[in-house]
Amino acid sequence: MLILFDNVNVWSINEKSDTVKLKVEIDEFVVTGFKQQKELGLNHPSATTISSGILKNKNIMDIKGINGLVPNLFMPDYGSKLTSPVYIRGIGSKINSPSVGLYVDDMPYFEKSSYDFDINETESIEVLRGPQGTLYGRNTMGGVIRVYTKSPFNYKGTNLNASIGSFLTSRFGVSHYGEVNSKLGYSITGNFNHTNGYFINEYSGDKADKMNSASSRIKLEWRPSACLSIKYNSSIDLISQGGYPYAQYNVDKNEYSNVNYDNEGYYKRFILNNGLSTNYFNKHFKLNTQTSLQILSDEQGIDQDFTPEPIYFANQFQKQLMFSEEINIKSNKNKSDLYNWLFGLFGFYQKINNEVHLNMLQNHIRSEKYYIQPTSGFAFYHNSVFRNLLIQGLTITAGIRYDMEWAKINYEGQNVDLINYEIKLKYDPFNSLLDFVELIPKIVLQYEFNSSGIIYASVAKGYKTGGFNTSFETEEQRSFRPEHSWNYEIGARHPFLDKRLSAEFTLFFIDWKNQQISQPLPSGKGQMLTNAGRSQSKGLEFSATYNVYNGIMLNTNYGFTCAKFTEYKKGDLDYAGKHLPFVPSHTLAVGINYNKANPIKYIDRINISLDYNGFGRIYWKEDNIVSQPFYGLLNSKISINKSNCTISLWLKNMLAAQYTAFYFESASSKLAQKGKPFMAGVDFQIKLK
Repeated sequence: MLILFDNVNVWSINEKSDTVKLKVEIDEFVVTGFKQQKELGLNHPSATTISSGILKNKNIMDIKGINGLVPNLFMPDYGSKLTSPVYIRGIGSKINSPSVGLYVDDMPYFEKSSYDFDINETESIEVLRGPQGTLYGRNTMGGVIRVYTKSPFNYKGTNLNASIGSFLTSRFGVSHYGEVNSKLGYSITGNFNHTNGYFINEYSGDKADKMNSASSRIKLEWRPSACLSIKYNSSIDLISQGGYPYAQYNVDKNEYSNVNYDNEGYYKRFILNNGLSTNYFNKHFKLNTQTSLQILSDEQGIDQDFTPEPIYFANQFQKQLMFSEEINIKSNKNKSDLYNWLFGLFGFYQKINNEVHLNMLQNHIRSEKYYIQPTSGFAFYHNSVFRNLLIQGLTITAGIRYDMEWAKINYEGQNVDLINYEIKLKYDPFNSLLDFVELIPKIVLQYEFNSSGIIYASVAKGYKTGGFNTSFETEEQRSFRPEHSWNYEIGARHPFLDKRLSAEFTLFFIDWKNQQISQPLPSGKGQMLTNAGRSQSKGLEFSATYNVYNGIMLNTNYGFTCAKFTEYKKGDLDYAGKHLPFVPSHTLAVGINYNKANPIKYIDRINISLDYNGFGRIYWKEDNIVSQPFYGLLNSKISINKSNCTISLWLKNMLAAQYTAFYFESASSKLAQKGKPFMAGVDFQIKLK
């Protein structure tokens, strides 16, 4: 596990609780986990934990900002927050259910439309790379991202934040942490964000990608006794944005036209999250429960042709309800224990109501499609950990998950005359049920040296369920099959130079069948998933953190992925040997951070960070004809603190790198979105005790 930190004096693990603490000069970093990897013996390097101090120093304001900090993790920034795919080691999904799991305060997020959110008042982010089905379950064949918000027992007082930047970018936030008494703590946070947009729509003369968003969170923590804690989280997230600043793109000349289309795109979203967790332990075992409820409602409008002509305009209306319940019991680990165990049950119910309108403006016809998709599932999982097996320091961890899922779709549609609103055509209704059953194993062999270094090897099965397409034109396009993978990994971690330098190295190989690939419909009016025959991904990851001198920290993270189809035919086309789309061949992050207390008389602390994030070649389609070559972003932030006030200057894309954030083809058009330009801004923070 890689832990990124600033000015660490001591770090320790409390073996009697699910708590990891780092004592630092600036912040206290605490991670409290529902299913701690450390307790289960899964102490391997392919996990990265980013503290709140790092998020602040690197000016990371949303989940996509961790790109590069985690080897072989890539989250494209394009379009709108409706589609937020995540790729780890080449595994990801552009549409439909994600292949990388997301948990916020142990609440699972199932749909890509909820993935892109601001990370205000976040305590830490942990990314686990590789299949996590034996612990985290549904559709986590690529890995898991875990986000933890701050606890009122670890933070006190009121924080006021404001930020002003280029393109009228502004952020305002307030948070308060307090305790009713020694057993009951609470926190309340609220945030508002605005950007005036980066790209002008030539047709309207206005910015195409304006955005306003707001969020609020209430958190209660009750500790009625030393062995029992209960946590309740409730959050609301609102967003209204223009979207899709796509322009015609000349592939041969690498030239962009101006954004120029007649119908303005937009995306509006409402999310309500509620989570209740309980944790009880005694000297023999720990019992944890997690109840989660998520309600999502969103609306999308998009000009499908992206031209000044009134040809196509689509609307999508979506409502989601997701309920989940998880219970696990595990042994209360002691250092002397030779065997530790965990048993868990997980169940969920999800219902999606989806309505799609395609307005064919030249023909004055609107195609209306209605979908109801209830999905439910149940899983049992277990992990056994055998310590000091045969020799001192050798640990074997064996895990298994039995997963069952049922997916259903009810579909109907019609064509409506836009002039007199008469029904011109009724589609044949479609009702179908799919069920999936899978056994998912994992085994990890690990040896820990007396110096605290480790080497390990693991084999794990990855699995993602099949499902239904909401866009299709033929019978066989209505559904897609599950995908399966086998993941092989070896790695090592070791401290050097009296533990001032920590280095980690990992090699991985993934062989998977029936990979779910996003493709445009033959007509170009929508996207669907289909299955490729076989694919492979192989690569390496390297991370190092070096405490050069008191207050000066260097860190680097590098990932290499070579992900290709080995069997994949589409009609007469054979894509065997082609690179998978949307997977950068390299991810790179190199940073230096300087932190100094009392540098001069009137300053209590100064912090300076300089970071370079690079991304290797990205292919946009299976044919590998169009790609984005390697590009890098240089960012910096300087913060000055006096008493309870902090002022910061931040710069993003300092070298004004020009790159394509997204490319796709619609009918005969080749369309692309530029990456964000150079930006600068100032942050203000006041802490009130």
